[in-house]
Amino acid sequence: MDMKIRDVAAAIEEFAPLGLQESYDNAGLAVGRPDAEVHKALLAVDVTEEVIEEAAAEGCDIIITHHPVIFHPLKRLNSASYTERCVEQAVRRGIALYAAHTNLDSTPEGMSWRVGHMLGLESMRVLEPAAAGGGAGFGVVGELPTELPTEEFMRHVMRRFGVQALRHGDIVRPTVRRVAICTGAGGSLIDEALAAEADIYLTADLRYNDFMRHEGRMILVDMGHFESEYCAIEILFDILSKKLPIFAIRKSVRSRNPVNYMV
Repeated sequence: MDMKIRDVAAAIEEFAPLGLQESYDNAGLAVGRPDAEVHKALLAVDVTEEVIEEAAAEGCDIIITHHPVIFHPLKRLNSASYTERCVEQAVRRGIALYAAHTNLDSTPEGMSWRVGHMLGLESMRVLEPAAAGGGAGFGVVGELPTELPTEEFMRHVMRRFGVQALRHGDIVRPTVRRVAICTGAGGSLIDEALAAEADIYLTADLRYNDFMRHEGRMILVDMGHFESEYCAIEILFDILSKKLPIFAIRKSVRSRNPVNYMV
């Protein structure tokens, strides 16, 4: 069934209001008109040329992603970068582009919450509450039902999220129970994870020096940016399936990790 883009956006923004996005972000509708009609959505982590080809082949006229394809103003459209090529192709093919990024990260029951639920955490709370209150904020911390050997838990994370290579700091604890999580780049919340007395902190994009900041009591784990945020597809699918049950939605099969590993 056809929908207006504004109706699709409203369903997502009821769960993850745009007002929750960070100042540097560019969530929301990047390509397309709010009053335009769409009849099938493709859900992905990123807008890529492969994903746009998939959308066109599957008859999808809107792509909804976690990461915005446009972060900075475009000065030209001459195919010089993948961003320009993606925007050109979307416009040419009549495909709208919408993203739910840091607003989906910080909304209550958002990204980090979903990862926590996937790991079976209990008694979760926000790691860094937002000034707006209302349960919003970045990251979560919670408890495993039972204490687990550290390596066993880390291998469980690898299996659960398809992590091919897990980067981690010193294993300063033989067992873990309290787990802190921040999907995506979460190095800025290491102090918050320490203050929450987490045994282990799962995040991504950690820098070399970050791994030294364990204070002898917390294990730092970089599980990969894509791996930690792939759950965005499931969250968006759940939102739209519930709010717009007669609107056609497809999960991308070409949304893939741009990072490759040699192990």
